[in-house]
This record gives sequence, C-alpha cells and structure tokens, in this order.
Amino acid sequence: MMEPVIRVDGSGADPRAGRVRIDGPKALWNGVMIAGTLAALMVATWQAMGLFLVLTYATLLVGHSVGMHRMMIHRTFKAKPWVARTLIYVGTLVGVSGPSGIIRIHDTRDWAQREPACHDFFAHRAGFWQDLAWNLFYRFDFDHPPRLTIEPAIAADPFFRFLDATWRWQQVPLAVLLYAWGGWPFVLWGVCARVFVSTAGHWSVTYFCHNPQFFQRPGRWWVKGAGIQAANLTAPGLGLLTYGECWHNNHHAFPESARIGLEQGQTDPGWWVIAALERLGWVYAVGAPRPEAARDDLFDRAPTAAAETHA
Repeated sequence: MMEPVIRVDGSGADPRAGRVRIDGPKALWNGVMIAGTLAALMVATWQAMGLFLVLTYATLLVGHSVGMHRMMIHRTFKAKPWVARTLIYVGTLVGVSGPSGIIRIHDTRDWAQREPACHDFFAHRAGFWQDLAWNLFYRFDFDHPPRLTIEPAIAADPFFRFLDATWRWQQVPLAVLLYAWGGWPFVLWGVCARVFVSTAGHWSVTYFCHNPQFFQRPGRWWVKGAGIQAANLTAPGLGLLTYGECWHNNHHAFPESARIGLEQGQTDPGWWVIAALERLGWVYAVGAPRPEAARDDLFDRAPTAAAETHA
C-alpha cells in the first residue's frame, strides 16, 4: 500500500476565515472562453461539435481524471516517465491550470473539507449560480492560510515547471492545428467551448457530490471528523459521463485507490484506462483500498445505507 499523500500543513490555519475575491487572470481567462463558446454557437457545424465531444471527453478522462487526479495528485499508481509526462500534458490541455496549480486547488479544498468546519467557498453551500461564479472568476484569500508543499518530483521538474508557466499558452499549438484542419469553427469548439465546458464540468462534479441538498443518502463511508462528506451520484449513466469521478463517497474514503467505482455496477472509465496501461506494462504499483485494519478514520454505514436504500 502506498503512503498517504500529505502536502498541506494546517497547523495555525483557519479554513473558515477569509474573503472571496475576484481573481483577475482567472476571470479574464474564463471570460474569454465563455465569449468563445458563445461565438462557437454562431458557427456550429456537426463536424465541429463532434470534435468538441471527442476532445472534451478524451482530455478530461485521460488527462484530468487519470493523469492529474489519480496519478499526480493522489499517486494511486506510478508510470513510466514518458507516460506520466504525456498524461499530465493532456491534463494541462484541459485548460484549468498547470500541474502545480491543480495540486494547489485540489489539496487546499480537500484539506478544508476534512476539517470540522470550513468556509462556504469550499463547502459549496452558496447556491448553484454563486458557486459556479466563484469557481470561474474568484479565489479565496485565507486570513490564516495553510502551508502547501509540493514534492520536488513535481515542483522541481523542468517539464512540469514549463507547463506551470505556460499552461494557458498550450492551447495555441492545438488551436493552430485545429484551424488548419477545420477553420474557426474547429478552433472555437475545440478550444474555447471545450475549455469552458471542461472547467464547468469539473466544478459540477465537485459541487453536486459535496452538496447535501442534491442527495438524500451520504453513502456507505463516513470520514470521521470531516465537516464535509461526499456522496456517490447514482443517476443512470453518470459513471460513464464523469469518468467514474461521481463515486465520490468511495474516493473520499479511499483516496489511495486507483479505482473509484469500487462496487458492482459502478462504471469507472478512468479505471479502465489505468487497467489497460497496466496490462501494457506502462504503469505499475497500482493502489487499492487500504485493508480493513487501517480504516480507523472511517465509519462504515453499510447496514444503515442498506436500510435507507430499501426504505
């Protein structure tokens, strides 16, 4: 079993105290992507929309879910260097941030949610449209911030540092290629609409999985001491649509597991990709849920959850 990944030191920090402030570069970037999406609607073609669907699904599945989330952030498996770099590059093309930026966003939110109480910015209690606006245009400035340390394998790696410095500009080579292939409709759908939908889609999984007004049953696993629990979203097809990320109750309980859809019927395309890469010998040391003896931080609600299901 791999060692847990702990990058945040919250001693002396307060996840409740701070201000939500406009983030100029973030607001400008996402504003341009929204404007480009509106323009894409004016020049829509079936070919451009098909390109959008394929690129959006592929980059989020391979780059974000498998590469950045399961491999880089949680280290649920190891990969050959060229495979790791490819996965993280594709994750950068999603257009949310570079490698270190994604770690900072994820680990800060995860730390805050696992504290007994946190600000609405992290708890997703502010309401749908306000929370979406916060995600697209704002940042949270702590009064007493936690200390985040990114391991040298990422923070000091020249390639990842290059992606951190240029992550927005990585859309330019793709845009040139798409323009040569299909003109402005391909650029607007393959870059602007894709980045906006990917950003909003990434947020939507987080929002719905952590917001109790959208689910009645929190799921089998309860993380002791955490103010924000997560749910599995069980609507038909969501496992396929979200690459397996909708099984968030499982993920909060077992972040060390490369497989998120742990139970029968829980579709997990991200796991399919990892399993295929493992068969090729390109990834290894694939993590599984820790053994029962190491689950003191969890409360198993299985009998309660079963009773709720049949209620």
